[in-house]
Amino acid sequence: MALNQLVDSRDQRFVLFELLEVQKMKDKYPQYADFDRDTFEEFLNLAERIAVDKIYQAGVDGDKEGCKHDGKTKKVTIPSTYKAAIDAYYEAGFMGVFDDPEIGGMGMPFAIGMGCNEFFSAASVPMMMYPGLSHGCMLLVQSFGTDKHKEIYLPKMMSGEWGGTMCLTEPDAGSDVGALKTKAVKQADGTYKITGQKIFISSGDNDYYKNMVHPVLARIEGDPAGTKGISIFLVPKFRVKPDGSLGEFNDVECAGIEHKMGIKGSATCTLSFGDNGNCIGELLGEERKGMKIMFQMMNEARLGVGLQGLCLASVGYMHAITYAKNRLQGVHVTQMLNPEAKSVTIINHPDVKRMLLWMKAHVEGMRVLSYLLSNTLNIEHVTKDKAEEEKALALAEILIPICKAGNTDKSVEVTSEAVQVYGGYGFCADYPVEMFMRDSKITAIYEGTNGIQSMDLTFRKILMNKDQANYKTMTSLMKDTCAKAKGVVEDKYVAAVEKGLAKLDEVIEMMKGQMAGGKFLHLFMEATPLQQAMHMLALAWAHLWALTVATPKAKAIIGDLKGPEREEKLKNDPEAAYYSGRILSAQFYIGSVFPLYFGRIQSLMDNETAVVKSSEYTFTGALAE
Repeated sequence: MALNQLVDSRDQRFVLFELLEVQKMKDKYPQYADFDRDTFEEFLNLAERIAVDKIYQAGVDGDKEGCKHDGKTKKVTIPSTYKAAIDAYYEAGFMGVFDDPEIGGMGMPFAIGMGCNEFFSAASVPMMMYPGLSHGCMLLVQSFGTDKHKEIYLPKMMSGEWGGTMCLTEPDAGSDVGALKTKAVKQADGTYKITGQKIFISSGDNDYYKNMVHPVLARIEGDPAGTKGISIFLVPKFRVKPDGSLGEFNDVECAGIEHKMGIKGSATCTLSFGDNGNCIGELLGEERKGMKIMFQMMNEARLGVGLQGLCLASVGYMHAITYAKNRLQGVHVTQMLNPEAKSVTIINHPDVKRMLLWMKAHVEGMRVLSYLLSNTLNIEHVTKDKAEEEKALALAEILIPICKAGNTDKSVEVTSEAVQVYGGYGFCADYPVEMFMRDSKITAIYEGTNGIQSMDLTFRKILMNKDQANYKTMTSLMKDTCAKAKGVVEDKYVAAVEKGLAKLDEVIEMMKGQMAGGKFLHLFMEATPLQQAMHMLALAWAHLWALTVATPKAKAIIGDLKGPEREEKLKNDPEAAYYSGRILSAQFYIGSVFPLYFGRIQSLMDNETAVVKSSEYTFTGALAE
């Protein structure tokens, strides 16, 4: 395939500049006054070239090579193909696209950084884990480190000399972080001796960075159990001297790496801290504020994983289109009885077109949600208007679990459909779609499983939220979109989204009653189905928004052309083809996929209690442990 098709860059521009109108931020927020659309286009184009020319093939080859761990030296080797590709990423300055210029960043809007990262992660999710985790760790140091930490750590992490991780999970403390056993003992000089083990640490060790910086959750000796007693510590692999040079080894070893279904180029490590009693950490922020501090990185990571879901779905879809346009197989259905009919490319078969349109509709909807979330977080970060800040924060908080869980669940389905388009070839390693499908599954698991995201959405973001500000902010925005769509978009598409909003209100009222009645088991049972329904509604809303913008633009270009004249216009005018295709995928989603939402809503309203009634004895036939 043509490797410039990792991402539909025209649709990306539609979301950035026609829906979100990111280029207009310069008029409202002074820090963006020097940026215009031409500048944004230049960086997006550069990101695409690096992704296509430097990263994509390195990612494909890196999946085959994988990572290696030396049991004697405890050292981890990442795919050799990654190193030049990561160099290209850092050398072009993409580590700090939207970061503060004071720490070496470019200071662009978040959504432009999201656009650049979509190209990079579409090229290779596992390779981008290394700078991705490092970026989150770097921002923790920026927000909570001492002046000395910032002086030494930030330039080295921004340049790619040092890398970073996030260390939460332990063998007995996965989703239940409060059960961690890693211990910190305060020393006379104010540092802490760290002992414990962390597992599933992405990029935990590698041979690319000269030093690794680990933000480690641990409990100070004597502090209370649970999450309230957790602190966070900065623990480098090699100790850092006052002048910023590397000192002695800090007793942090990689005990092994996981052998995984996917993301094989990402080193998923078990890290042992203080096996020899000589691991030193420095407190980051205040004691017993570890979870609050780590949530900054976790929220960034959840946004990033939602983007990974989009990227894998996107690149799978782009491969499937290219294959379908070139693979000859069978005759056109209208010529099935003609023995002399010639074979056609499979994109002409109705069922293949249905699969591709289903994929297209989901990818485009997910792109709107991901970019909207990044833009909302941006506004919350830069605005001086208190009301605008509160509104942006409320919207971002409810969109984070919807994007993370919804996009990643759909990524698994979209990449599976990409394999299906290829048929038997898709199941073989000769083509990369099977890699995208393997890589996609982890996105539904890490950075908080999608079940955890669903419970967060149901309880913290809706039912327990003061005045339900998050929910009301989101639904108010959806209702505003419906109002603007009237008279522009066909009535049936507007009515479907309005009906969807009304039905969601009914479900939330029912769940509030369950909450008041103490039916918590029912609510936990319903959390994932609710999240899945809300993601469907969010995609329908995204498509209605897109229809409102695209419909008049398509009309202006295509007019009332029909039949062969219309087809000729679409063939020769890329803009006509784009807007026509964008309208069809939106109509397909709202008209053909979204009706399934109402079945999900009805299943919630019916309140089937089989899950609540079940016990461990319900599930017979398990193998003996």
